[in-house]
Amino acid sequence: MKLVTAIIKPFKMDDVRAALSEIGVQGITATEVKGFGRQRGHTELYRGAEYVVDFLPKVKLEIAVGDDQVDTAIDAIVKSANTGKIGDGKIFVSPLEQVIRIRTGETGEEAI
Repeated sequence: MKLVTAIIKPFKMDDVRAALSEIGVQGITATEVKGFGRQRGHTELYRGAEYVVDFLPKVKLEIAVGDDQVDTAIDAIVKSANTGKIGDGKIFVSPLEQVIRIRTGETGEEAI
């Protein structure tokens, strides 16, 4: 099992969710986060004063998938979140040692 963590632009959330649903992913956890990468934020003008916005709004998605679904999930995220512009985001894949469904006590891939 793997934990796929994707940091994407907020307006791409619905597209990514739909793409993951199409391939059979049943659960996604989404968190509104702020951060920056190479784009390093941007400058804005507010009431005549210029200031730097270092942290940009993003959405962090966490998806637990079986080993057989990892590449399919990554492809779905990349295709649906891509705008071709800087700041599209990143995907991190980590091993997932154990999953337990609290309600039923199921473990492993049965709990995903």
